[in-house]
Amino acid sequence: MIPNILSIAGSDPSGGAGIQADLKAISANSGYGMAAITALTAQNTRGVRTVTLMDPDMVAAQISAIRDDIRIDAVKIGMLGSAAIIEAVAAVLSGLTAPVVLDPVMVAKGGDRLLAAEAVAALQSRLVPLATVITPNLPEAADLLRTKMATDRPGMEAQAKALLAMGPSAVLLKGGHLAGGDSPDLLLSAEGARWIEGQRHATRNTHGTGCTLSSALATQLGHGLPLPKAVACAKSYIATAIARSGDLTVGSGHGPVHHFHAIYPEAN
Repeated sequence: MIPNILSIAGSDPSGGAGIQADLKAISANSGYGMAAITALTAQNTRGVRTVTLMDPDMVAAQISAIRDDIRIDAVKIGMLGSAAIIEAVAAVLSGLTAPVVLDPVMVAKGGDRLLAAEAVAALQSRLVPLATVITPNLPEAADLLRTKMATDRPGMEAQAKALLAMGPSAVLLKGGHLAGGDSPDLLLSAEGARWIEGQRHATRNTHGTGCTLSSALATQLGHGLPLPKAVACAKSYIATAIARSGDLTVGSGHGPVHHFHAIYPEAN
């Protein structure tokens, strides 16, 4: 059975991040993608120019329409933008038993803030406890914890424990911002800690990596995989998507990853 995966996130007209990346990643991982749009952005590979948030009632109406008609096998939550949208999403997802992957999109690759600072508390109290797994990178984890960014594995372990104490079932803390040639992620749950190792690829094409990983993970959970296996599959997928990103020629800044690398011949 093909799982139905709902992405709740903002739109990226350049196609590298947000809803567009989510739908590509869901499809590439053999899921059927659905989308509730929380924001419209004007952006490209060089940065975000402007953001218009959707009315919270409209965000809730999109999700409600899907819930009324279509089986939801997993949910990915990305950019939300405001406390009001966070509250609306939390309310309309109430009672849903499908896995929820929360990617706390807070700051864009170029440094533009995508979640109002005053909305962080709402994210912590309303959505983090609903999540099957949250997938922050190191700057996002620091923002959620209101502390400095972890710079080593012991620091990641301490911050993952603090995030788990906020109420999600599991934390996948991404270590891509660590120095060095490796890109390790840490999966922490009540079952214990597990490091998922990865090689760092020397490329600027990292636009939308967080969106892509979390959507791939949601899709693998929608297929019924246990969390550690789903994480491993999603990590392998994003690693290859980054490694093959040079096959694309999109923009002059931080380019996108190659979501559909598996169906394209490798460029010479």
